[in-house]
Amino acid sequence: MKVALIQMRVVAGNVIENRAHGLALAAEAAQKAEVIVLPEIWTIGYALKEIEQWAEEETGPTITALQLIARQSQVTIITGSLPYRRDGKIYNGAFVINPAGEIIGDYQKVHLFNLMGEQRFFAAGSKRCTFELQHTTGGLTICYDLRFPELFRATTQDGATVIFLPAEWPASRGSHWRTLIQARAIENQIYICAVNCVGQHRENTFYGHSMIVSPNGDIVAEGTDEEAIIYGELDTGIVEQVRKGMSVWQDRRPELYR
Repeated sequence: MKVALIQMRVVAGNVIENRAHGLALAAEAAQKAEVIVLPEIWTIGYALKEIEQWAEEETGPTITALQLIARQSQVTIITGSLPYRRDGKIYNGAFVINPAGEIIGDYQKVHLFNLMGEQRFFAAGSKRCTFELQHTTGGLTICYDLRFPELFRATTQDGATVIFLPAEWPASRGSHWRTLIQARAIENQIYICAVNCVGQHRENTFYGHSMIVSPNGDIVAEGTDEEAIIYGELDTGIVEQVRKGMSVWQDRRPELYR
């Protein structure tokens, strides 16, 4: 399975140009990959005070345009996260679009990042997300979720062999990014496909270094701190091999973890 991570430069508040640029990159990646992944809140960035103005419906222009790309190129698209409205609330949420252009999964960010004031602008999600992905199961998380291993363990227990993580992660905590991604992959014996953005918002420079990490913790593909499309191959068949080689799942003691 060939995956493309869209590590794009996001300009906070520049929604029209961000959207056009992200869609162009997604269309380019769709010519080479089977699964396309965009970063966190890539249309608006951390211009959170403008969320009310720019939050879309699920049938809004960004999702609709990505559905068209998915249909035309016969690819799966992980939309990255977008500010969108549902039931009178605004969420930081991501969608999964299959090659027929259908939405087959959605996830609202469960752990809101209080240091950036997300709780003042977004409602928190309350469910996990898994979805069918070719001959395996995918899962979805967003950025700050990476610091909560319980969510990754539970999503893996739901059947996921690859978890996608759109993010807008700062360079000041770049070492955490790499360490935590590899840890989540190793401890759950799954692939992690983490896509970050680049650029700057006020004093925050975003780290880039989008990466695909294997169930052994090996880095399959990684970006730099520059805008790029990062391509990598996933062989989900190795998940079972890794689990046979290191019997973590059989050796767990869940009765002691509660």
